Amino acid sequence: MKIKVKTPAKINLSLDVLRRRPDGYHDVSMVMQAVSLYDYVTVEETGTKSIEIVCAYPKVPCDEHNIAYKAAKGFFNYTKTENPGIKITIEKHIPTQAGLAGGSADGAGVIVALNKLFSAHLSEDEMCEIGGKVGADVPFCIIGGTRLASGTGTTLKKMISIPKCSIVICKPDFSISTAEAYSRIDKTNLSHPEFTAEMVKAIYARDIYMVSATLLNDFEIALNLDGINEIKKIMLKNKALGACMSGSGSAVFAIFNGEKRAEKCADILRTRYEHVFLCEPLKDGCCVID
Repeated sequence: MKIKVKTPAKINLSLDVLRRRPDGYHDVSMVMQAVSLYDYVTVEETGTKSIEIVCAYPKVPCDEHNIAYKAAKGFFNYTKTENPGIKITIEKHIPTQAGLAGGSADGAGVIVALNKLFSAHLSEDEMCEIGGKVGADVPFCIIGGTRLASGTGTTLKKMISIPKCSIVICKPDFSISTAEAYSRIDKTNLSHPEFTAEMVKAIYARDIYMVSATLLNDFEIALNLDGINEIKKIMLKNKALGACMSGSGSAVFAIFNGEKRAEKCADILRTRYEHVFLCEPLKDGCCVID
């Protein structure tokens, strides 16, 4: 038996890094949004009593370092189920090291698939509990939609959906290490009002112009990279309502109030960048499709 799951990427409409905690992690406040850019995760039993990972995407580890592997281990430990042997096949479209939660989406997909494959009947909260021990973004990737995230990013509060819009995502040809991004944050004195509270107000006002004007990411401010600024400049020149880096980077997204404008901008970006995607906001997360 095989279970196939469609796993969406995420963007950060706002991202405030509040403080470094005694345990070395950081408290954050952010609004996360699922978007229609997907990986596909297929899980099947093999009878080998091992966890096998297959993925053709460059630089994705196919061993215990992959978050999908850790998610599978977490599922079997949580459910106290003996692993009969599984094969995890990952069809990647979400770029890695982009701030789009591609790895976390794969881990989320594994948990959802195993829950179905072994008829574990875990609730969404239970699956999120497993995911939170694997990676901070995994719980969000399981449930998706529009969520207010706090703590280390695993405490999620449901919000109304953002207004209908088109979103263009562009990843430059360089990546950013999350550890490096947090290190830069710790060395930078960021002083501004918390934008996440303003983003929440904008979303509940149902005003896409207000949402676009409130985009802010502390990592983008701290890193201040020319490559990020150049992509934003192209997006804004081509009628984006607003543009911002996602997560710890290096992907940049822009919001448009018309699909034709978004398509035109995406076409222009594709003349310079390999990874350009046109998508829309989603109301859900991982979804079993087969």
